[in-house]
Amino acid sequence: MGRIVIDPKVRHGKPVIKGTRVSVDVILGSLAGGMSIDEVTEEYGITRDDVLAAIEYAAKLIAMEEIEEYA
Repeated sequence: MGRIVIDPKVRHGKPVIKGTRVSVDVILGSLAGGMSIDEVTEEYGITRDDVLAAIEYAAKLIAMEEIEEYA
């Protein structure tokens, strides 16, 4: 998880790929929008491992959330 950093001076404290201004939400949004991992790496100048770290970061956040079902 050392690839993801949070710095209040970078992107208003959003989690980003270390050494970049590429935020986790931008990566996930690009993947959700249909881009492949290779396309994301080319578009944002990051590595495949960076993309996988963003996915892992999001998965760990979701795992900690309590989700209520609404009927």
